[in-house]
Amino acid sequence: MKKFIESISNVWKIEELKNRILITLGLLLVYRFGAHVTLPGIDATQLMGLAGQTKNGLGSILDMFTGGAFSKASVFALGIMPYISASIVVQLMGIAIPYLQKLQNDGESGRKKINQITRWLTIAITLVQGPTYIYNLYRTLPSNAFLLGFDSPEFLFSSVIILVTGTIFAMWLGEKITDKGIGNGISLLIMVGILARLPQAFMQEFKSVVTNNTGGLMLMAIEIIVWLLVIISCVLLTMAVRRIPVQYARRTTTGDYEQDLAGGNRQWIPLKLNASGVMPIIFAQAIMFIPAAVAGLSKSDTSQSIVGTFSDMFGFWYNFVFATLIIVFTFFYTAITVPTNKMADDLKRSGGFIPGVRPGAETSDFLDKVMSLITFPGSLFLALIAVFPAIVVSIMDVQQSWAMFFGGTSLIIMVGVAIDTIQQINSYLLNKHYDGLMKTGKNRKAVA
Repeated sequence: MKKFIESISNVWKIEELKNRILITLGLLLVYRFGAHVTLPGIDATQLMGLAGQTKNGLGSILDMFTGGAFSKASVFALGIMPYISASIVVQLMGIAIPYLQKLQNDGESGRKKINQITRWLTIAITLVQGPTYIYNLYRTLPSNAFLLGFDSPEFLFSSVIILVTGTIFAMWLGEKITDKGIGNGISLLIMVGILARLPQAFMQEFKSVVTNNTGGLMLMAIEIIVWLLVIISCVLLTMAVRRIPVQYARRTTTGDYEQDLAGGNRQWIPLKLNASGVMPIIFAQAIMFIPAAVAGLSKSDTSQSIVGTFSDMFGFWYNFVFATLIIVFTFFYTAITVPTNKMADDLKRSGGFIPGVRPGAETSDFLDKVMSLITFPGSLFLALIAVFPAIVVSIMDVQQSWAMFFGGTSLIIMVGVAIDTIQQINSYLLNKHYDGLMKTGKNRKAVA
């Protein structure tokens, strides 16, 4: 503990790191402030119906990712999610469109062009989602909640423009955090929005356990212990790697010729157990919205049954389909994001080889086989964590808002972003010859 406190104090001794952290905290504060600014023309005291809509079910997920802005009819009601959707679309299109493939291989200039395409696509997606959100307000809120009049064209036009602007501003904040602050800005905005609901969910569960005499403080302590164990499991899943030994030829110079000798420097290729991160859950979650939306267009008994099944995110069949989709998408996303062919070619060009495996195609096949073997247990573990909130609700009977923090997209995002941010801070400390946050060791005097 003493070493950890010393590492925290060392953070403020590095001027650049201190400034980056302060910039990050300031921009995050601006984002949280904007989440409480209601759209002009809406009576903020009439939002109880919208809050009830996002209390449970799929609406709670949307509200969680926007940090409560969705239920407050805020200028940031759509949050950063249109940008996430645009990024996913551009990434998937990069598999099939040669132009995007070329940009991906063009280095920094190609990355800038891809970012520009993503920004324009974000605006297009927001222009579609904005009117949809306003239509949802018309259906949810009473007519007297609209100060400019119900179905007012002025309100519709101005609100859509403000929602688009809010998303663009949130995207700008995320990019500025990435450039001038610490950590991945977009991910930090999502994580802060998720964490904003944690205190309220915890207090609601605490009051429920104490007032209903369902176990009291002992039950609350058990819930916290389970929650911490799930967090530890997510950390292990995020950081687990399979290390593939790699050996490089040792070059020795004798006279005017070089001779390659086996037994050179040994290194590792770290293949992550969960190389796809949280993306399979996001993909699967997006797919799970479709059946209820399509079936809702019909009034038949079968359609209404489908709507009920796919609207109950804590039901058995919802989670069974959800877990199956996660496993499928984990294999799919890993296959398109882990270029084993390129890894094998780069290894061959650098004079490296995997002991017992021939360079080239055989190395590529070997890496692909290993990735398939480790992806299967990784996908099962990821699916288990994703559906764990439903398991907690079923077994421990906790409130749904508190159960959302026992797994799923929210917990994996928080763990992944926290680890990434700590690693970046760690790199600054190690570069200045301080002990890092991840491991403790012998203190070294800072270089002046």
